[in-house]
Amino acid sequence: MVIAALPAGAGAAATGAGAGEGDPAPLARLEILDRGAGPEAWAENLLAGPVEVLLRAIGAAPPAAPALPARATVPARARVLVSRIGRADAQLVLEVVPGHPGARPLDVEYAWPLGSHALRVSQGWGGAFSHRDDENRHAVDFATPEGTPVLAAREGVVMQVEDRFAGGGLGSTDDTGRANFVRILHDDGTMALYAHLAPAGARVRAGERVRRGQRIATSGNTGYSGGPHLHFAIQANRGLRLASIPFRMFGPGGLLRFSEAANGVE
Repeated sequence: MVIAALPAGAGAAATGAGAGEGDPAPLARLEILDRGAGPEAWAENLLAGPVEVLLRAIGAAPPAAPALPARATVPARARVLVSRIGRADAQLVLEVVPGHPGARPLDVEYAWPLGSHALRVSQGWGGAFSHRDDENRHAVDFATPEGTPVLAAREGVVMQVEDRFAGGGLGSTDDTGRANFVRILHDDGTMALYAHLAPAGARVRAGERVRRGQRIATSGNTGYSGGPHLHFAIQANRGLRLASIPFRMFGPGGLLRFSEAANGVE
C-alpha cells in the first residue's frame, strides 16, 4: 500500500513516513497494519496533546469502514484505528490538525509573555503582512530584541516544541514553516503559540506542565520574519481547522486592548 502525505496548513502538517532535517517535525504518523482481516489504517499522535485527523484517498475512494474520508480524534501520544481499508493498493492521505475539536475557550486574562517591559506591536490582529488567515487573524507580533526571555502567558502543558531551525528572513517562502516555536495546551482545550524563537532556545520539553510566568524560551528571528519579534496567538481546533481567537492580556502598563481595525493595540 502506498502512503501519501500532504500539508494541512501552517502548523498542522500531515505526515506519512516522517519529516526530513529541513522540514517541520511531523504531528502524526499513518500506519497500515494487516492482522489477517485486511489492511487497517491507524493514526499515531506524536504530540503531547490531542490532534484531529482526516484520512482520505487520492482518486477513487476504496471500500472502507468507516467510509473515506474518515475523521478521528487521537489523544496525546496515542494510536487510534481510523478505518479498515478494503483494497491494499489504495493511496491514502492523513491530514492532521492540533487540538481537540470540542475545545471551549474560557474568558482568561493572559499575562505579558516577555521578560521585557518595552511594548511595541509590529503587527496586530488582521495585519496585512501575515495575519489574514484563520490561524493568525488574532495573532500579535511583539517586536523585541533577539535573546529576550519568553514567558508562559498561562498555565498549561507543553504540547509541541520546535527549535532546530536557524534561518530567518523574507528571502524565501520556504522559511514560512521553519519558525521555531512552543505550543502550550491549556485546560480549556485552547493552545498558545509562541513563535519565531531563537535556535535551541526552548527551555521546556513536550509533556511538561508549566506555570504562568515561567520562562519557556528565548525570542529570535527564525522562519519567515521581517525582524526579531515574538509571534503570539491563542488557537483552537474548530473541526479540522486551526483558528486564532481573540484574547485579553495584561501588559507592562496595564490591560492591552487589541483591535483588528487599528491593526495594533489601543
